[in-house]
Amino acid sequence: MDYSNTVPIIRDTALKAGLEIMHVYGSGDFGVDTKSDDSPVTRADRAADDIIYASLKASFPNIAVVTEEQAETHNITAKTFFIVDPLDGTKEFINRRGEFT
Repeated sequence: MDYSNTVPIIRDTALKAGLEIMHVYGSGDFGVDTKSDDSPVTRADRAADDIIYASLKASFPNIAVVTEEQAETHNITAKTFFIVDPLDGTKEFINRRGEFT
């Protein structure tokens, strides 16, 4: 497989997801829920996860995608895969500390 286009696709995908995260951050409507492990998940986590997952699956259909927000992907066994944490620092995001990526 030719991976020469990997970096531009991932960069563009990250920028799109980041814009959505900042849109939610600016709106103040975080839509906070609690996951089964008692950690928070927000509307921004879910939206960014959807953007990243869809882009990676469309661009690299033969590579598995494991995301923090989609539990059904956690049991995937593959030799090559992407691991996605769409919003690192969800608690900081919720508390508006600015220390999230």
